Amino acid sequence: MANSLVQDLIESGIHFGQHASGWNPKMTRFIYGKRNNIHIIDIKETIKGLLLAKKFVTKTVADGKDVCFIGTKRQARAVLEQRVADVKMHYVTERWLGGTLTNFRTIRSRLKRLEELEAIEAADNFESYSKKMESRLRREMRKIKRNLEGIRNMEKLPGAMIVIDVRREANALREARKLGIPTICLIDTDGDPDMADIPIPGNDDSMRAIDVIVRELCAAINEGKQQRQTKAPEGDESGDRSRRSRRAQYRADDEGGAESEESESAQAGAPVVATASQNTPQ
Repeated sequence: MANSLVQDLIESGIHFGQHASGWNPKMTRFIYGKRNNIHIIDIKETIKGLLLAKKFVTKTVADGKDVCFIGTKRQARAVLEQRVADVKMHYVTERWLGGTLTNFRTIRSRLKRLEELEAIEAADNFESYSKKMESRLRREMRKIKRNLEGIRNMEKLPGAMIVIDVRREANALREARKLGIPTICLIDTDGDPDMADIPIPGNDDSMRAIDVIVRELCAAINEGKQQRQTKAPEGDESGDRSRRSRRAQYRADDEGGAESEESESAQAGAPVVATASQNTPQ
């Protein structure tokens, strides 16, 4: 399996970097050499970053957190819409709206507005509105759907973000860093590895290379979901045992308290009922 992964990475051209004149010196440790004035990325570093990212994604999903993919460049859109939708995670492929994470409440309000517009369309297909208002509402619905369709089911902030091209998605990375969300990034030789928590050095302009990376990360997501399902029954059983033990303890305390009251009343020689009857007026 490891040999097939290496073969797929090499065939996808993930080791081809950018032109040597536009490189970032911080990427020196990921560069193997230079040929025809083009930097060659060390495939060992790519595999190391990919395996580390897969392990982290699996653990994140197993802990019950979601993952959000960001890739607004043309080469990444089709790959994310297909691969990420299959594993039922979140993605942004159109453009990153400022405040998507830091102002998440407003984003959720816009998604609620989309649900309202879709409900109106399903009810009467906007027939109760004038043509001008219908055109306006349809345009609003298309705009919200285009920008936010991929994060429509994201009810909370993601546990990790996977970004294609750190230079293009700099705003998304700044918001993630501000909120403390870990980031996994596919970085070319012109990118800044300091912007990523887990860098995966590789060609971010090749659709085949992006597809291989996203495919492997989606496989890690499926593995994390399986681990989450295996953990759930065990957690529920232990929770039931703890709840049963607490209920049994409460019953024992109540029974013990009732027995102590009866013994005290018997020693006094005056039942509680008799005392109550004596105090009632005739």
